[in-house]
Amino acid sequence: MRFPIAYTLKQIAKIIGSEYIGSDDFSVLGMNEIHVVEKGEIVFVDHPKYYDKALNSKASVVLINKVVDCPEGKALLISDDPFRDFNVLTQFFKPFEKATSAVATTAKIGKNTVIQPNVFIGNNVVIGANCLIHSNVSIYDNCIIGNNVIIHAGTVLGGDAFYYKNRPEGFDKLKSGGRVVLEDDVELGALCTIDKGVTGDTLIKKGTKIDNQVHVGHDTVIGRKCLIASQTGIAGCVIIEDEVTLWGQVGTNSGITIGKKAVIMGQTGVTKSVTGGKSYFGTPIEESREKLKQLAYVKKIPYILKKMEE
Repeated sequence: MRFPIAYTLKQIAKIIGSEYIGSDDFSVLGMNEIHVVEKGEIVFVDHPKYYDKALNSKASVVLINKVVDCPEGKALLISDDPFRDFNVLTQFFKPFEKATSAVATTAKIGKNTVIQPNVFIGNNVVIGANCLIHSNVSIYDNCIIGNNVIIHAGTVLGGDAFYYKNRPEGFDKLKSGGRVVLEDDVELGALCTIDKGVTGDTLIKKGTKIDNQVHVGHDTVIGRKCLIASQTGIAGCVIIEDEVTLWGQVGTNSGITIGKKAVIMGQTGVTKSVTGGKSYFGTPIEESREKLKQLAYVKKIPYILKKMEE
């Protein structure tokens, strides 16, 4: 998430009420999660296991819960609760805006696009030309939709990330200030849910087609010309490269990559990153030929045991 203008380190520290290490006028351009953070942006870390990763990331400012040596060219924000203060910043720069109509006056809708009855279109949404949005679709604030996109009934774009911190008093939600972006020629089936990024974009690239009842988690990137069949669940921060096929009821772990032109057979659990150009099956996931051989061997076990008894 980039800020509308550059802020200084001192200004950011004042928003969250924290101490800081760095010059008062150190420039801060935005904030992001660690896997997508860029130079000029803030990243937060609240566990010693990830201190080094955060301090050595592209981030220019690290929001951290311990005083540590500040890497050269960076700055630190010292907080007793970085998770909380990251939420404070999200709320400051991307506050919730109450809807005042079914289609926001700030929404931009392209030529020849058809919006069926009972569609909700939030603030600052952009929809391209020649799109078809079927009834009861909800498009939350700030979503971007390209040209020639079809979205079937009941689909929701821009719901919050499923991201919580377990505290003694209950689960504390990490606020979502990102977007959903659909490129040209994407089609989404009925009752799909595409969560927005926490600070960045959940992106579905050109020409990808998604079946009914598919879930896409926050900050996931789906490449060009992918096919994703019904009841698939894709976790957050997944990278699916171009021309991947996911058949029905596939599920994935978060933070993995599925390589270009991979085919994931139905009911597979994608528990780790896999290379492209191959077919995969099973849980835990393996190349499909090897997995099917193993299943064939398992079927022979009763016969082998019977022979041993004889």
